[in-house]
Amino acid sequence: MNAILERWIQTCRHELLDRMLNFNQRDLLHALRQYEWHYNEHRAHRGISNARPLRPLPRPITNPDTITHLTIRRRDRLGGLLHEYEHAA
Repeated sequence: MNAILERWIQTCRHELLDRMLNFNQRDLLHALRQYEWHYNEHRAHRGISNARPLRPLPRPITNPDTITHLTIRRRDRLGGLLHEYEHAA
């Protein structure tokens, strides 16, 4: 369990805290809550086919025409520190 927690802390520091300059306790707690949501709900993980921990595995795209005409939408969180990408419907 220690290795898992150390990895999460290291990832949080590199992706979030190293980019924040000034923050008070309230801002830090808000940023950590947002990052935790981003980490568990949206961010792809390398371990299981780029699946997110709290979501089912994505369906593979098998049609080549669909792959060449993907429309991607980007949403910024925490003032642009975190970026989320998704397929536009």
